[in-house]
Amino acid sequence: MDSSRLLKKPKLEDEPIELSEGDNEGKPSNNNNSRADNVSLQEQEEALVALIEHRTKECQLLRQKLAHYKSQLEEAEKRLSESQAKLDRIRLRSKAAPVATVAVKTEARPSNPIRNNNDHAQTRPTPSQQLSRPQLLIPPHNARLPSLAADARAGRNAKPELKASAAAGGPMDSSPAPQPAGTETSKPFIEKGGPVGSKEKRIKRKLEQKEHQDLIHNIRTSSSPCIIRFQAGTLISSQHKRKLRSLELCPVNDHLFVTSALDGVVNLWQVQAKGSNASLLSSMDCLSPKQRRWPEDIAWHPDGDSIFAVYTADGGDSQISVLNLNASRGKKVTFLEGKPHQKGIINSIMFMPWVDSCFVTGGSDHAVILWQEIDDSYKPKTIHGHLHSSAVMGVAGLQQKKTVLSAGADKRIIAFDMLAGRSEFKNQIESKCMSVLPNPCDFNLFMVQAGEPGRQLRLFDVRLRQTEIHAFGWKQETSESQSALINQAWSPDGRYITSGSADPMIHIFDIRYDGRKPSQSVQAHQKRVFKAVWHQSLPLLTSISSDLNIGLHRAL
Repeated sequence: MDSSRLLKKPKLEDEPIELSEGDNEGKPSNNNNSRADNVSLQEQEEALVALIEHRTKECQLLRQKLAHYKSQLEEAEKRLSESQAKLDRIRLRSKAAPVATVAVKTEARPSNPIRNNNDHAQTRPTPSQQLSRPQLLIPPHNARLPSLAADARAGRNAKPELKASAAAGGPMDSSPAPQPAGTETSKPFIEKGGPVGSKEKRIKRKLEQKEHQDLIHNIRTSSSPCIIRFQAGTLISSQHKRKLRSLELCPVNDHLFVTSALDGVVNLWQVQAKGSNASLLSSMDCLSPKQRRWPEDIAWHPDGDSIFAVYTADGGDSQISVLNLNASRGKKVTFLEGKPHQKGIINSIMFMPWVDSCFVTGGSDHAVILWQEIDDSYKPKTIHGHLHSSAVMGVAGLQQKKTVLSAGADKRIIAFDMLAGRSEFKNQIESKCMSVLPNPCDFNLFMVQAGEPGRQLRLFDVRLRQTEIHAFGWKQETSESQSALINQAWSPDGRYITSGSADPMIHIFDIRYDGRKPSQSVQAHQKRVFKAVWHQSLPLLTSISSDLNIGLHRAL
């Protein structure tokens, strides 16, 4: 027998082939393990790449936040140093006051209710006047000031604090300019005579007035905008039965806000859980007594305890209502007796940023009306009724001086000097104006909403009068016409503007950006967005829309 046949063993197909652990030759079982290891490694690599991308974005976001808070810290430190410098100057004046006692007594003269700042700078208060002044106290949030009526009466002739520098557009109190022939009046429009009890509130408002910041030199200085990142928005039902019309934040506690709609109801809301939700506190029927008209526009009283609404001048109906939040339910809504507007809708109401409590309304009768608090009520007085040739769509007041701005459908922007009793300047642009809104930080800067697509928002410097310093806007996809129901709002730092739009978007504009398009747009609602406002104490935007919802958009 052949020996080769005895040594050779036939190979069986079903017999498994096993290798030792260190063998590197290709075998079937090891191929499967190798492929599994390769898949596992690939998955781990993809996961790590995704994790790195996520953490890279996280680091970029934290760097942006760090840069933002560094700039906020620098501004806060600057404001602190300015306040400390003011305190030092006040203490130096109080120490130097006894030295000037003899000079003041020998050069005493009758007091003049309207004096310019040069007279104040040359006259020093007597020691008795120095002692009679109320102390400069910063009241806590929602705290009531002690009664200062007696102190205010005793110190009425004391030297007032100078609140506005020349860079902020001029003095707050200045003597009226000579009147040209043919003017309607030569008397100042701002009258004195409010109730004694309101002096306490006027002192508080004076202490809480903001300081001017120069932002105009920052306009159009950046080639790229600063983007604000938002979480996914939360929509809650507005509880209104018809389309919303107005949204306003409480001036003393911006956790509170009100909405009004065509159903005539004014709802009071409170922000909950740092902006993730809002709860309805109360609802009040504010329809006018005769024609049952809804409020066309609303405004908070500066003290945050009442809400004023405007209606129409047709049919002899009441024109102004007051919703007192502290009154019993039966007396919450009252109507002012004055009916100065002659006809048509009253389009705008705005409280003036001055010490005295007063507000201004603008109507379709071309008139601008001042309502001043006198003897626990508000008395109307016409500022001007013929300077506009069409409906007055927006009104506002300058912080640094008693000037009222008005914007009309006649394409005119008018600044009226209340102390001089005449127009300070007139400006006419190429499209109708629908609102005017001063910057909250730079008292010389104001915005006008116009009707030209792509250039709806215009920025002006009140010192340059007719000169437009920037314009930006957006292209509407659903409509070419600009609705007067679309409104804007400044951010608390004065650097951003939000605007609603006919498209369901909130457009945000950075005034430092040199482009004319929105720096970003936030998807907010299903239908037209009327307005989006910034909260001061929360990183939050609140919006209203014709979809009958309220949007809460929290910034990251």
